[in-house]
Amino acid sequence: MSAAGRSDDDPGQNPAVDITPDPVPSTPPVAEIAASSIRSGLAELELRSSQVLQRLENVKISSTPEDGSPSTDSKENHEKESVDYLLPAENRVPSNILKSLEQLVSYTDSDDDPEFPLPALDDVSHLALISHSIVAYLSHLDRQQLLRVTNSISGDATRWLGTLFHFNSPASSFHADNADAVLRTVRLAIVARCPGYLEGGIPALAQPTFYISENTTPVRLQYACRQLGIPLDAIKIIPENSQFGTMDIGLLQKQIQMDVAANRTPLLVVADIGASLCGYIDNLIRLRDVCKANNMWLHASGHGLAALVCAQYPGHVEDVLHSMALNLGSWLGVPSLPIVLLHRPLQNSALSAFESDPILSRRLNSLSLWTSLQALGRKAIAERLHVAFQTCSILFEIASKCEGIRVLSHTPGAQTGASLSDIIQSPFDIQALFDAAAPVVAYQFDGSTTIPLGCSGSSSVATAVADRDVVDGLKPLEKVNNASYFDRLNSWLGQILQRDCPNFDFEVIEHPTHGSCIRYCPLELGLGEQPPSSENLESFAQSLEAHVDILRATIKHKARFIHLVERSDVLRLVPLPEWAGMGGVRFVPEGWESLLTDQAKTELNKLNIDLVEALKSTDNAFSLGEGTDGLICVRFGMVTHETEVEELLDLVVTVGKSVQENSRVLDTMSEIVKKGIEAVTADLQRESEEKLWQEGILRHVPVVGRVFNWWSPPAKESGIKGRSLNLTQGVVESTENIYKYHMQMTGATAHQLPANRSPPTPMVQTPVGAPTTPPVFPKVEPEVEQTTTSTTTNPTELADATAVEGAPPPTQNHVDHARSVSQSSGASSNVPELVPANSAINNNSNSSL
Repeated sequence: MSAAGRSDDDPGQNPAVDITPDPVPSTPPVAEIAASSIRSGLAELELRSSQVLQRLENVKISSTPEDGSPSTDSKENHEKESVDYLLPAENRVPSNILKSLEQLVSYTDSDDDPEFPLPALDDVSHLALISHSIVAYLSHLDRQQLLRVTNSISGDATRWLGTLFHFNSPASSFHADNADAVLRTVRLAIVARCPGYLEGGIPALAQPTFYISENTTPVRLQYACRQLGIPLDAIKIIPENSQFGTMDIGLLQKQIQMDVAANRTPLLVVADIGASLCGYIDNLIRLRDVCKANNMWLHASGHGLAALVCAQYPGHVEDVLHSMALNLGSWLGVPSLPIVLLHRPLQNSALSAFESDPILSRRLNSLSLWTSLQALGRKAIAERLHVAFQTCSILFEIASKCEGIRVLSHTPGAQTGASLSDIIQSPFDIQALFDAAAPVVAYQFDGSTTIPLGCSGSSSVATAVADRDVVDGLKPLEKVNNASYFDRLNSWLGQILQRDCPNFDFEVIEHPTHGSCIRYCPLELGLGEQPPSSENLESFAQSLEAHVDILRATIKHKARFIHLVERSDVLRLVPLPEWAGMGGVRFVPEGWESLLTDQAKTELNKLNIDLVEALKSTDNAFSLGEGTDGLICVRFGMVTHETEVEELLDLVVTVGKSVQENSRVLDTMSEIVKKGIEAVTADLQRESEEKLWQEGILRHVPVVGRVFNWWSPPAKESGIKGRSLNLTQGVVESTENIYKYHMQMTGATAHQLPANRSPPTPMVQTPVGAPTTPPVFPKVEPEVEQTTTSTTTNPTELADATAVEGAPPPTQNHVDHARSVSQSSGASSNVPELVPANSAINNNSNSSL
């Protein structure tokens, strides 16, 4: 194998020399192996692996196992199984084992999971997964044959990647994760700086130090230090440059000088090439000069390295970097590809001491990469990565032009002003290439720009609103004093974009300085995912502009909303820490705040629940909320520029007073019904006692009473008559007319009697005294509500259940008080809904509430 395609652990490898790579790797002659003996085994393995993958790919989500028995896959039962059950004594056939695996994968206790738990596989992904099975199979080859196969596979992959990423004559290693790759990098840096490390260990180094930008997570470097026994204070975090967001080179040089003065050994600098949340790009040329002056190892990682594949002119990355980590599985959306570490070649005898098996370790697992690279081809790989960077550039342009949006990520072409298409067609310039390629777009809404009020609706309306705000001295909210509220606004915007733009993998992240922001990275692809199309980009631009306009209107109206609520006599502003809408208010009648007992809070909650239900019947933008004090409130969602906040609040006050009056009517009716029941009970008790004395005690004595009734039958009309409550007149009446005419006798039914006779007057009529002073607020007890319901829904037991004479009829917007607060709160959405312009006001300005 030529030096241009070497991998780290080739036995007997010499130091690197400039040799032109051969078209075909040279290998020592070996004995010919029968093709049938290899092809049959690999073909059988490929067939069976494909069948298993296809079965798992078609598994559907199920809440219960396929046999219909109760699931035992919950966490508690699973822990119990692992403790109580042993390995079955009898063997199981492979089909049953795979079926158990399918049931384990298919079971879920959530209703939000997709229909298929595993994503679909394309041809390249299918081949990559099968390669892992083949690796385990090939490991049983004869040692000499295994060495030949491993050298060929890893050598081919190394040469191909070196050509793609313009890294001439590289050595390579293949890792399961980034932490292992960083550990390998630290070992390379140690061996390059101190060859005596293998014999003397860490003491051979005089307190090594590592340098990393504050934008990059130090977790992987900390893992390497723990593995090598190096103290964590060896990691030096270099602050960022406030202008570019990259590592401050001046501070790096000062830190190196301080470490040298303290007898420390500057060893490694980790450059950030799009690895941070905002995709910042460190200046590699200046870092190279600093590392060269101090004999340090320069390592690069991040999504921006993928831009090297797009360059069309040859280059020499090895002249700038000592090593770089490539995450091809994430960039290409192919599963289980190893992390590749390309680096300058070192003496192989030194590196092989770190490995338990120089042949298999970090080399044979390159088979999945070897197969995937061939299945894709160089043109397809370059095209995919170029489309990803173009998508980021377009998204950056859309977001930067949107009023009120602040872009936090790296600006494409910030230093050169050239586009990526121009750079890749020019002679190779690594710094200009990374500057033009933005791997990440991160932005947030902060409302800091000037809001043109005439952008929505008529200019006259916008001008009037602007003049009113100027007169009142009210300005839109600013992020400086409302950081937590703007975090909620950005969280709402992120949820909306995730819903409206499913082709974009947007995520809401917490920036340590700027708070909540929305991040998009097309180089963090899942299995089978592809960058969005041009149609998706147009849809995103429309959705972003529409919803940011709503956010601008909301922060503009929120200041006036707060001002008006504070001036209201019956509305109170309610803090809602998790709500991104305009805010929350609570309807509190005058004089109520001085009587906030437990019973009063219950009645106040009931009043506001009825208010929300009445408002939701006109517009779903109103929702039920709960303040930090546990009391119910009315939540306002997002609004538009044309929304009149005064009219919305007037609507809440008007409907609230109407609901309060309706509650008084129901309370008065319940008092009448209660007194009517008491009067009925007293009448029936008195009539029963009178009947007992009139008929004599003997009729009610067992056995004797039957003989007495046979000898002297009682009168037919002497039975106790029932009672009905006439709500119209407030009178308890006897029911003999109901049983005689089989109907309730009212003025409306009098014409149904023969010859239009008037209904006879009931034999018993007892007036019911209505309360002289109706209660100010509803105080409905559970048993009274039940009685009222039975009175109004059972006409066969009680009489006419109409409104009290002289009282207004109950509104149709009144809701059943049996609904609990938790149910209402649970039904409301976490995402505020848009209030159409004056819809709630126009629809209800002339209606009776």
